[in-house]
Amino acid sequence: MQQTAIDPIRYDTLVQNERVHRSLYTDPHIFTDELEKIFYHGWVFIGHDSEIPQPGDFITRQIGTQSVILVRGTDHTVSALLNRCAHRGTTVCPAERGHARTFTCPYHGWSYDLSGALQGVPYPAGYGESFDKKAYGLTRVPRLESYRGFVFVSLSPSGISLADHLGAAAQLIDRTCNLSPEGEIELSAGWIKHRYPSNWKMLPENDTDGYHLGFVHRSILKAVGSQYRRFVGEEKSIKSVLRDWGKGHTEIDFVPAYQQPFEWFGGVSEGLAASYLAAMERSYGKEETQCRVFDGPPHAFIFPNLFLAEMNIAIMQPVSVDECVQWHTPVFLRGVPEFNKRLLRQSEAAMGPGSFLLPEDVTIASRNQVGLVTRNTEWLELSRGLNREYVDSHQQRVGHMTDETTNRAFWSHYRSVMQNGQA
Repeated sequence: MQQTAIDPIRYDTLVQNERVHRSLYTDPHIFTDELEKIFYHGWVFIGHDSEIPQPGDFITRQIGTQSVILVRGTDHTVSALLNRCAHRGTTVCPAERGHARTFTCPYHGWSYDLSGALQGVPYPAGYGESFDKKAYGLTRVPRLESYRGFVFVSLSPSGISLADHLGAAAQLIDRTCNLSPEGEIELSAGWIKHRYPSNWKMLPENDTDGYHLGFVHRSILKAVGSQYRRFVGEEKSIKSVLRDWGKGHTEIDFVPAYQQPFEWFGGVSEGLAASYLAAMERSYGKEETQCRVFDGPPHAFIFPNLFLAEMNIAIMQPVSVDECVQWHTPVFLRGVPEFNKRLLRQSEAAMGPGSFLLPEDVTIASRNQVGLVTRNTEWLELSRGLNREYVDSHQQRVGHMTDETTNRAFWSHYRSVMQNGQA
């Protein structure tokens, strides 16, 4: 079923309720179509307000394969500018982050202010008096919206609002931010990037897959002890669950199997717990604080590229049909700096290059990619648990932790976007 450049791609055939076709991971024409319909038309997470706190602060990120500058202007507003000189298309800003008063193209010296307006052109007489600098600024990304500091952008001037894109899943971002007594997080530790030979969709599938944990991550379960058996429960009982939040957003909800506060944090000392609880109670009251520290952060994926990995944030950056980069950074909680050192160490242990979790996940993703080029076996199964998932009182589809409820949710939304062209 490999497509040609002129063949219509039938996503309603390639994505079925109980299975998906291997070409979705291996066909370069499909990858190009995904960039256009998902990454260039829809909403994509690009960064966090805390990464550019002062006027002139900037970071560079990717929307699909497009380089973008996210910058805070002199009026403190945040803009996203395509990182491409209006003259000859050169990448204007090669740095991943920094502070600047202007952006200057390294090729011919065209300079732009923080809003993207063209400021100066060397040897301007060569362009004549009719040259209008206003027509040659850096292109602004058409749409930018922020939710609780999480910045999303869209290269399309039209489409659904960010609120509609997030839908009920905005509550997952709320859960992350609400663990801070100030209601805000910071992403200030810097990012680690893992480049691996796999299609970009492998890790989003993996991120809320509860079935693989006892096998791919067996080493950490043996090393530190685990609640995995409690989370999974018996086949006929449901402990932790999978949730379909709609719009391709998915979650492993560990909360039903938690037995005490701070289980998500691996426990805390009495002194640290006391200072944190006191700060939280001053902000939210005792009852609400108890709920928040019991439930903890989400383990959830926000379509198409944001992973709320409990006390980490991860981004999926597609490179090609069989290559991807995963970025990750720890979440720091404003108002409780004494937590941050431990959060940094936990992030290193879970997702760093020598950690227990992420290297195993990207290894499996890479092996999947190798397996998927094998011919004569065309389909991948997604039927596990279809007979026992249900719709709960919040109208969310829920499944056993080892089922494929979240994978089906991801692919159902993917099919809708790719078939209808609507993010």
